[in-house]
Amino acid sequence: MAEITAKLIQQLREKTAAGMMDCKKALTENNGDIEAAADWLRQKGIVKAASKAGRVAASGLVTVVKCDNMGCVVELNAETDFVAKNDKFQKLVADVAARALELKGDFDATLSAVKDDIAATISTIGENMNLRRIAKVSGDHIYTYVHNAMVPGMGQIGVAVAIDGNGAGIDEIGPKIAMHIAANKPEFMTIDDVDPAAVEREKKVFIESGATAGKPEMVVEKMVAGRISKYYAESVLEEQPFVMDPSKKVKDVVAEAGGKLAGFAYYVLGEGIEKQEDNLADEVAKMLG
Repeated sequence: MAEITAKLIQQLREKTAAGMMDCKKALTENNGDIEAAADWLRQKGIVKAASKAGRVAASGLVTVVKCDNMGCVVELNAETDFVAKNDKFQKLVADVAARALELKGDFDATLSAVKDDIAATISTIGENMNLRRIAKVSGDHIYTYVHNAMVPGMGQIGVAVAIDGNGAGIDEIGPKIAMHIAANKPEFMTIDDVDPAAVEREKKVFIESGATAGKPEMVVEKMVAGRISKYYAESVLEEQPFVMDPSKKVKDVVAEAGGKLAGFAYYVLGEGIEKQEDNLADEVAKMLG
């Protein structure tokens, strides 16, 4: 029996858009053979529209939904930009996001609930589609922002930010913080969230760049501390200069409004997906082949 690794499961999941447990079971039933496992999933009705499954889906829409004290950011991919303008695809995105909110941001549960709807839309439109990822935030107040909106609430960048507290200024500052996140794309919320290993790597890179060469030890320490402060200002939301008033940090602006950041999430459409670029000659050759 072949070892069923996480990498194998992920490869099958990307190929078929099936859930993790379905992929694991399919691989187990087929001794780790990805192609046979994909066929098994189709035979079981778990994966439909299989002829589209191998195509790279890097376009589509990001949407943000919220209810009470929770918000979800959802990315649903398709192959081309044209599909994002399609009413049927937009309805699918809205339906998937609503189900994600209902299921409290659980990716596998959401995918299981909407896989037939995705397959039906694939069959109708004729492009591969993929529920790529879901993120959720929770807090006293939820604020959202969508950049480059195709239709209200759906676009290329989606942000949800949660703020705790009961300050009078929270409702005014919340949407602005969401816009700030879209513009500055922080990696972490607080300094405590930063992996110490990442900080050490940053120090090492700075020192090995030669910037501190020949400097006294005390001077080097100050230079390194300055570089780490800059790193935090670039990557940590609380420490970033507020985009609408760079003289203040984000955490200070939120505190002045009577709140405290509780969480954030954002997706940039297609970020990290390697999309093959084919020229016209290649396309024609494929059609004739």
